[in-house]
Amino acid sequence: MDSAQTTQSSVSAGEAVGRSKGEKVMTTGYFRHWEQKEDTVDNEKGRDLRRSQYTEFVNEYASIWSARQLGESFHFCRYPRGPENKGKATVRHEHYLAHMMGLRPGMRVLDVGCGVRKATELANADGMAKTVEFVKGDFMDIPFAGNEFDAAYAIEATVHAPSLEKVYEQVFRVLKPGAVFGVFEWVLTDDFSPSDPSHQAIRSGIERGNGIPSLQTKAVAREVLKSAGFEVLATEDLAERRDALPWWYPISGDLLVIRNTEWGRVGVKLLVRLLETVRYAPKGTLKTTEEFIGAADSLIVGGKEGLFTPMYLMVGRKPVV
Repeated sequence: MDSAQTTQSSVSAGEAVGRSKGEKVMTTGYFRHWEQKEDTVDNEKGRDLRRSQYTEFVNEYASIWSARQLGESFHFCRYPRGPENKGKATVRHEHYLAHMMGLRPGMRVLDVGCGVRKATELANADGMAKTVEFVKGDFMDIPFAGNEFDAAYAIEATVHAPSLEKVYEQVFRVLKPGAVFGVFEWVLTDDFSPSDPSHQAIRSGIERGNGIPSLQTKAVAREVLKSAGFEVLATEDLAERRDALPWWYPISGDLLVIRNTEWGRVGVKLLVRLLETVRYAPKGTLKTTEEFIGAADSLIVGGKEGLFTPMYLMVGRKPVV
């Protein structure tokens, strides 16, 4: 893929902000979407409200993370070889998607939700600025003409859309006939029960801490890929493979990732509280930290109980008319 001609598009998001400003945006902007009327927070009325506020909702979430150094890729991956460098495991995960899609050098490929600022920095650092183009836009209205790309992919990005069907329809529109779309989607598994309060709490925790208007199920994701017009070539939940380590191990304390152990998290909170008290960190940083710890807990429990996966692979082809 190194020599492939690639054009990338990003979810609509504000330009990068400084760390302090990013923290302030988190506490004063993003969390207000959950601090409205209590009877609409964790039910479909609340999700409908967040869908209607999609642009500002996702922009505020993206602004938080644009203030942090997240490495080359910000997503989960498999660990079939046991403990190893996350960068290597992530590259293997990405290459598997490329393999399943049949990507080849010379193809014009769209990355749906790449993150413009970070991607531009990395392309420049790797000497690839002349082979890629980054376009800031909204993937609910992709700013390209129809039938333009040889392939498209999304890695843990389209979950932030207010409607999976509409974003998949946009991808379908810009692909050439016969072109392939591959995606690693965040979804609830078939074991999720909407009538189980503990399952609902896990879903809400994942949504709240990860900028998700409404987390969908595998069945819904499969169906909307079809309804968008794609022929479904492959589907698989890679989290179900019997790997040496589960996808959630880096954010858990089970294998002595120190900062994520129970005592490590207590230490982090105490440090953040101190930094906020002496005004080195902006007011509200502790709240932000606690919210993200809660989100991580929901991801871990969802993974352990088999209720959630961040790597539901789907590959579809736009039919040749």
